[in-house]
Amino acid sequence: MNHYNITELSSGIKIVSEKIPYVKSFSLGFWFDVGSRDETTGNNGISHFLEHMFFKGTKTRSAKRISDEIESLGGYLNAFTSKEQTCFYGRGLSQHLERTFRVLADMLQNSLFRESDIKKESLVVIDELLDIEDNPEELIFDSFETRIFEGNPISLPIIGTEKNISAFNSQKLFDFIKKNYGFNNFYIVASGAVEHENLVKYCEKYIVKDLGITGKVRSPFHAKKSTDQSLYKEVQQSHLIIGKPTFGLKDDERIPVNILSTILGEGSSSRLFQRLREKNGIAYQISSFLNSFHDTSAFGVYLSTNDNAFLKGYGLILEEFKKLRDKPVSEKELKRAKEYFKGNILLSLENTTNRMLRIAQSVICFGEIKDLSLSIEQIDSVTREEILKVSNELLNESELVKVIISSKNHLHLNAA
Repeated sequence: MNHYNITELSSGIKIVSEKIPYVKSFSLGFWFDVGSRDETTGNNGISHFLEHMFFKGTKTRSAKRISDEIESLGGYLNAFTSKEQTCFYGRGLSQHLERTFRVLADMLQNSLFRESDIKKESLVVIDELLDIEDNPEELIFDSFETRIFEGNPISLPIIGTEKNISAFNSQKLFDFIKKNYGFNNFYIVASGAVEHENLVKYCEKYIVKDLGITGKVRSPFHAKKSTDQSLYKEVQQSHLIIGKPTFGLKDDERIPVNILSTILGEGSSSRLFQRLREKNGIAYQISSFLNSFHDTSAFGVYLSTNDNAFLKGYGLILEEFKKLRDKPVSEKELKRAKEYFKGNILLSLENTTNRMLRIAQSVICFGEIKDLSLSIEQIDSVTREEILKVSNELLNESELVKVIISSKNHLHLNAA
């Protein structure tokens, strides 16, 4: 049986662990409840840029030594930035937990942010930005969320802008850290072959810098009317996302939306896959999605197909929307979607890193580790009537935002 523990130190740091007795490895994450949602247009991209810079050297470790110290033990270090959190994490064998903890603690307390390193890394991150702009499959999701969350900080892209990235310097990085990275939004989370009391001991031993308490206040999401967008690019395919904002992580209504998304376009048995790809052969990529945040989510359908099939594909999507609005799904289809959804959740938890991610996001969002069996019960309890209800709330064409990337500048949204 797995054992969960949560300790909040007097400093405000939350230490969360899950002991899995049958594994020999661990996943350890240092989380800050900070992301691009906490930025402004003037510093957009700084959370992601800091994620890069924390790996560039401390008072006692060079960038190479940081990676060597973990990789030489067969371990792994990485990080990611989302719109709401930044996570620095390591994986390794149980006997190397303290070493991994020590390296992460050093990075997050003693990084130097040398101007020469900032200048070099800005070129790397700008290259990453240009790579996204060259990839319509990535760019369209950024553009869609910018559109549907317009007027809210959550609309800001994680990567930022070239102008901002080029202007970052040591003082701006330290100022942002001081304002946003405090003990009260710092979480140390581990899953696997870990002992909770050791994590507490390591924290007291290696977290020696006073990060203080951040007074940052995150602006709540307020939905505003958004407009469609058509981007002209030299691409081989035409790309479309159609969707809108919907319920966030803290809203129980998100569960029926997840199941609706599964029915609509997740997996080879879904309605859109069967209708567009299998029956009509007009799209290699057709799927639905639900990207969720604390108090809102981005729900939509993504299509890429050749220019000649684009309008037909769009029309078929609207037909499937209408079917879901007009008639309840069958019990058989609903059961299939529930099992698919539950299966994806449970299979992902075969991995200690995914377990660590789930635990962290649960504690940050809900203040506790959400019982997995409760989530399964919520999924099982969704009815056909609830699916019909959310279909009518989410699948009305007149209320949906459409973003297109195409090389055909005559391919206007209104034409579809």
